[in-house]
Amino acid sequence: MGLDQDFLDHAVRLARENVARGGRPFGAVLVERGRVIATGVNEIFRTNDPSAHAELQAIRSACAALGRPRLDGCVMYASGQPCPMCLAAMHMTGFAEVVFAYSNAEADPFGLSTARTYAEMAKPLAEQAIAIRQQAPSTIEGEPPLYEAWRTHQATTLR
Repeated sequence: MGLDQDFLDHAVRLARENVARGGRPFGAVLVERGRVIATGVNEIFRTNDPSAHAELQAIRSACAALGRPRLDGCVMYASGQPCPMCLAAMHMTGFAEVVFAYSNAEADPFGLSTARTYAEMAKPLAEQAIAIRQQAPSTIEGEPPLYEAWRTHQATTLR
């Protein structure tokens, strides 16, 4: 067995331990250059935070430990197929790879699949179950639009 299998087995072991503590069956191991940087388990029930997924907990821990918001080149090993929220976070932080043990199809009989969420988010905004619309913000006299203000601030603070 190689490192991939070891890291994946570690994620599944974390998930099993979380189940034994009353949590959901999800664990994650975040690896950079062959070294475990952070781990996480699903803590939704413990924290009442619906974003406390195993992968996001590992991402939060890794970013805090490394002192940076990017995780370029990292690999996530997860006990289950990442949900759209977790996968989006991995895309947005620069992950190179995701390896998971159990698929949405395997999770579905237990009510743990996120396939419906993937399908919903693939629809155009106007067709999604949540009403999503754009509305122009109020303007503030003498203030530039928000993104322009950000770009100007970045340009002056990065000198």
